[in-house]
Amino acid sequence: MTTLHKTEDGWISVTKGAPDILLEKCAFCMEGSGQVPFDSRRKSMARMVNGEMAAQALRVVAVAFRQWSEKPPLTEETLERNLVFAGMAGMVDPPRPEVKEAVHLCRQAGIRPVMITGDHVLTAEAIGKESGIYQKGDCAVTGAELDKMSDKELETAAETCTIFARVAPEHKVRIVKAFQKRGNVVAMTGDGVNDAPALKTADIGCAMGKSGTEVAKGASDLILTDDNFATIVEAVREGRGIYDNIRKAVHFLLSSNIGEILTIFVAMLLGWAAPLLPIQLLWVNLVTDSLPAIALGMEPAEENIMERPPRKNTGSLFGDGLGGRILLEGVMIGVLALLAFGIGHVYFDQEDGYAVGRTMAFAVLSLSQLVHAFNMRGEGSLGKLPFCSNKFLLMAFVVGVVLQCVVIMMPPLAGIFQVVPLNGEQWLLTAALALAPLPLVELEKAIWHPKQK
Repeated sequence: MTTLHKTEDGWISVTKGAPDILLEKCAFCMEGSGQVPFDSRRKSMARMVNGEMAAQALRVVAVAFRQWSEKPPLTEETLERNLVFAGMAGMVDPPRPEVKEAVHLCRQAGIRPVMITGDHVLTAEAIGKESGIYQKGDCAVTGAELDKMSDKELETAAETCTIFARVAPEHKVRIVKAFQKRGNVVAMTGDGVNDAPALKTADIGCAMGKSGTEVAKGASDLILTDDNFATIVEAVREGRGIYDNIRKAVHFLLSSNIGEILTIFVAMLLGWAAPLLPIQLLWVNLVTDSLPAIALGMEPAEENIMERPPRKNTGSLFGDGLGGRILLEGVMIGVLALLAFGIGHVYFDQEDGYAVGRTMAFAVLSLSQLVHAFNMRGEGSLGKLPFCSNKFLLMAFVVGVVLQCVVIMMPPLAGIFQVVPLNGEQWLLTAALALAPLPLVELEKAIWHPKQK
């Protein structure tokens, strides 16, 4: 950047910029009170000082000037040549305290932070080391080196490079595309107009809300209102938690509904009487399915959620064996309901009726689903999860159990749902069958996910 100023003796132009670029435009330098030729020895000394300052994570700006007897033409070719080197200034722009922890969490979560900057490569490396982005074995590439690389070479370099320094806007787009071609999902942050193409190219463009230009905000998918990198990490944590809760709700609903379908279907195949009536199935779907599913959507994120590798963007919601688990657990719920129906009919029904058997099947199906909802809280053992961390699920369980007992024990409602009151022995058998999903699914988790046991 060059500015022109009127003086008593004429005019003076003052130029500031990156030392490695500005030094080449200087023909003289200040020494003592006078000007001397800026020869190779003095330029080498200036470059050495620039390197020392940059290595201390200082952003270095060089300053030069030129005096004129009359106003010169306002062109780069005229104003920015044969300058007098005046010196350099180093500015400290330290990373925020929370950035180091955020970078650490990123690496734990399988997210690789990469710095793309216009700073000197030594400054970038120093800041990268301080924040944890630049580690042993990583490499840094400059914009000049990028110009000499083919797209294929850049894709290869992207595997180990965590710092891209002295880059131009077009370099940023090439870098984003190189990471994408390696199969990565790329999130790009930026605030300036020249960042807009890269923000648009990235899978997730993140613009700065405070310092960002309107062009950058318009090209982005996400705006950080606090301009804080750590907020991105919190957004990742929140997003993973939401995705997990969607899977938990789907897991619960499908396994429960498969259990209901199998209960009716198997009874039909065996030639039995219907173990559940339509009004009873409607009750199960409206109350004991819906309340826990809603509560599972409020489940706090698991403690190890940021230690998991990212899922593939082409992966299915039912991946990682979820489809098989849903089917297995659906069979479990269906078998428990049929078992309750069989026991109730064989041992407790009088004459040829099915009242006790249907009542026990209805109660077991409803209560076992309420119990099964707790199995959905995490992939690991329930013993490692805080019991009261999801108060909504506890409330859904209590409300569901109370409503189910009221339906069976209150005569007016019992008549509507065609159930009969159960005695103590029948309630004990019902409770035992309803609680069975807890130990059975714990066993399944130990087999399916032994590392999270």
